[in-house]
Amino acid sequence: MAGLIKREDIDEVRTRTDLKEIVDAYVTLKSAGIGSFKGLCPFHDERSPSFHVRPQMGYFHCFGCQESGDVISFIQKMDHIPFSEAVEKLASRIGFELHYEDGGTGPRREDVGRRQRLLDAHKIAGEFFREQLLTPAATTARQFLAERGFERSAADHFGVGFSPQGWDSLLKHLSAKGFTHEELKLTGMFSESSSGASQNRIYDRFRGRLMWPIRDIAGDTVGFGARKLFEDDQGPKYLNTPETQLYKKSQVLYGIDLAKRNIASKRQLVVVEGYTDVMACHLAGVDTAVATCGTAFGAEHIKVARRLLSDDGSGGEVVFTFDGDAAGQKAALKAFDEDQRFVAQTFVAVEPSGADPCELRQRGGDEAVHSLIRSRRPLFEFAIRSTLAKFDLSTVEGRVSGLRASAPVVAAIRDGSTRMGYSQALAGWLGIADPNEVLRAVKGAEKRAHAQPSHSPATQHPGSSPSAPARGDRGPGAGNGVGTTPLPAEPEFSRPDPRDPQGRMEREALEVVLQHPGLLSTGNWQHFHATEFMIPAYKALQHGIAAAGESLAASSQWLEAVRENVPPVLSSLVSELALSPLPATKEETLNRYCRDILRRLFEMQITRLKQERLGALQRMDPAVDPEGYQMLQRELMELETARRALRGD
Repeated sequence: MAGLIKREDIDEVRTRTDLKEIVDAYVTLKSAGIGSFKGLCPFHDERSPSFHVRPQMGYFHCFGCQESGDVISFIQKMDHIPFSEAVEKLASRIGFELHYEDGGTGPRREDVGRRQRLLDAHKIAGEFFREQLLTPAATTARQFLAERGFERSAADHFGVGFSPQGWDSLLKHLSAKGFTHEELKLTGMFSESSSGASQNRIYDRFRGRLMWPIRDIAGDTVGFGARKLFEDDQGPKYLNTPETQLYKKSQVLYGIDLAKRNIASKRQLVVVEGYTDVMACHLAGVDTAVATCGTAFGAEHIKVARRLLSDDGSGGEVVFTFDGDAAGQKAALKAFDEDQRFVAQTFVAVEPSGADPCELRQRGGDEAVHSLIRSRRPLFEFAIRSTLAKFDLSTVEGRVSGLRASAPVVAAIRDGSTRMGYSQALAGWLGIADPNEVLRAVKGAEKRAHAQPSHSPATQHPGSSPSAPARGDRGPGAGNGVGTTPLPAEPEFSRPDPRDPQGRMEREALEVVLQHPGLLSTGNWQHFHATEFMIPAYKALQHGIAAAGESLAASSQWLEAVRENVPPVLSSLVSELALSPLPATKEETLNRYCRDILRRLFEMQITRLKQERLGALQRMDPAVDPEGYQMLQRELMELETARRALRGD
């Protein structure tokens, strides 16, 4: 049973992983001062670099889009994976064994090593197939690509290759690279003989076929899709890798490695049916296209898609493309069952002639593909109209039957406003003058659906899943029903005004303390904690620093400790101040700058306290309270002495 990764192991992975090395794989970084680097942000489009990285602190921050975090959150955001998977991926990268709470387990060390061996085998196999595509034996494969409008550059971009017709071409190649037969059996790239003298021997699963590498969201090849090319091939038209440790067809989406950033930035996902359709869409400029691999678009695919889309109710769209034939319409109606797992609006684009995106591009060029996507219709509308198309609506009997068949479809729409809208639209499509007649039919279908015995999780209609809140009702702060205890409101902080001299002084001091806490002596820490910050956001950060404790100031856990002790809404501000460039290019000038900033902060505090004491002194009658008067005078003298000490007078 999987358990929570131990906190000390998470800290160790975070400490031992070089953030710059990780970010360098995605972003070109250039020096931005002492210990700082900058580049174009991978999370939003920009012309000038605003993405900063501080490897020693282990944090990044974009001053353009405000994305920030550590190496774990960077991998989470870039690869769109959960926290635990990001930690496990980084741990595997540095060869660190993780431990889990309460006796739970994670990937065992040997499993992590085996997984890497399988990934290596797939990578080498992909390279082998690509090389084979250039050989004379692959003439038919190259012709297949050319006839569909794919040039050599397109094949290279998508990693398309060719598997030789022999029985052991790939087997010999991988064996020569040091892979054992036991390892190769686990890849899914080989079949095993079960009879005769060759019993238990393995041979190439893919022979004489056009090969597409199927990669996961991180870009690792986990399987292959193979297209039949020769008539003497007795296998199916398309043959995919079987289920393996790496390849789970219900979770992988072909093209996701190339489309993930575009899906995230454009808030659009286009689902097509085949490998060549993905290629055609991307080459035409529809670079958010993906395809399932031998299975329907299901719940596991939706989880991946929702993470990429940031499917939180703030926008986005999913477009399913299907052939116009009966099979295509059936697939589109099946997608309706899954639609309501999305918050994003879902559409269907069906080509009436039955042409797929690849064929459309061949006939009409890139514009034909774009035209197909523009012709999309809401999936609810398509599902209802497809149901009505089965009946002759020119007759009374046909209209009655159409209403009976389509009312349950409308009733399955979980958002009340959308359901009402389509009820009214259905009245118009049926030519029923009184919309209330349709509303009554829809409500009746709802009651019948609720009266049925509850389905098991395996057969429950996805649109009625209690774990999936209704479209329009799923937003931050939405309630969960009667009796739900509301969460306490998070404190609100306005963005500090950079023109405010007081705020500027406090900001600069926080930058110094967050970036170079080691410069503070014990006395400086005492002065810092005693300083009264006036800007609410900065005051909260000051309290967070105090709660984090001086003992962690010299460790790699410093910023993480501060972030954990401030309101979540200010977590990004911690990263921003920790990565803000300081006006110093040399170590000597940097130290001088930091000391000057702290001295000015403490002097400002002393000046404020002196003004308070002077005011109290002026309001006091020494004849009435001589002791109090003398105490205030002593305090003023002590404050002046402290001010002079700061200045070195």
